[in-house]
Amino acid sequence: MLRRVHFIDSHTAGEPTRTIVAGLPDLGTQCVADRRRRLVQQQDAFRHLVLAEPRGSEILVGALLIDDLPDTQDTGVVFFNNVGALHMCGHGTIGVAVTLAYLGRIDSGRHTIQTSVGPVQFELSDDLHTVRLQNVPSYRLAHDVAVTLDDGRTIHGDVAWGGNWFFLTEHNDDPLTLSNVDALTIHCQQIKAALQRQGISGDQGREIDHIELYQSVGPLAGRNFVLCPGGQFDRSPCGTGTSAKVACLAADGHLKPGQKWRQQSVTGTWFEASYEAADHGQVIPTIQGDAWITADGTLLFDTDDPLAAGARW
Repeated sequence: MLRRVHFIDSHTAGEPTRTIVAGLPDLGTQCVADRRRRLVQQQDAFRHLVLAEPRGSEILVGALLIDDLPDTQDTGVVFFNNVGALHMCGHGTIGVAVTLAYLGRIDSGRHTIQTSVGPVQFELSDDLHTVRLQNVPSYRLAHDVAVTLDDGRTIHGDVAWGGNWFFLTEHNDDPLTLSNVDALTIHCQQIKAALQRQGISGDQGREIDHIELYQSVGPLAGRNFVLCPGGQFDRSPCGTGTSAKVACLAADGHLKPGQKWRQQSVTGTWFEASYEAADHGQVIPTIQGDAWITADGTLLFDTDDPLAAGARW
């Protein structure tokens, strides 16, 4: 017996998104946050089988399209990766926007998509590839936090929310280049372990699951390396990470409302960002990037296949 799952793959500035269009599991009929919770608690096997080998890869980010939300005609989306569900995903939202256009569900113009952390607006350009995403309110929670690594070194950084929780720290020991990915990954893993060991967290004790290293590359421009929760690095400049960065720049007075910030990824791709001031020291970031469709297909799961549920190696 075959189970079929229809998917559309895309990439946003190099970072892939696998949007699940049909064949979704039963996540109930409530809001996106409730469906995200059900994915984690009741349908985690589905998350694994659509992203894991032999049908996927650890670098994929998944997105479940939801078309039957109560009290709204907006499309909803639940984001997830190789280890669990995400709150928000900037590159993924850009990828979903272009996917919806590819499917003929939307045209150019302004649209709203519902996420587990609230509604997100975006504007799709006439070329159906460039997306300006207005992210959720973002802010810096803590500044110049001292973190002692297991080798005795102490680094400093900021804790910020951009749709996910980030620890952002300047890193000038090594260039943020692909040739240094292994060393940068180990360094970020050490930082994450130290945060957990020292009890440093986001608001209400929430885990800081993204680590962002950054360097300046000129006036109003920076380069980053972002380690995601599953141990993979972001190939794009990271939409939520760029939002967290903009919130920190705003808090320091280094970026004015409406002023453009250019964020480069470790792979060399770019996002453009700006913000509007909001209440209580928060900002509303806008992130612009391009996405491209890379595949339109059907995942097949044969009940006789010993790897039908996805590999666990």
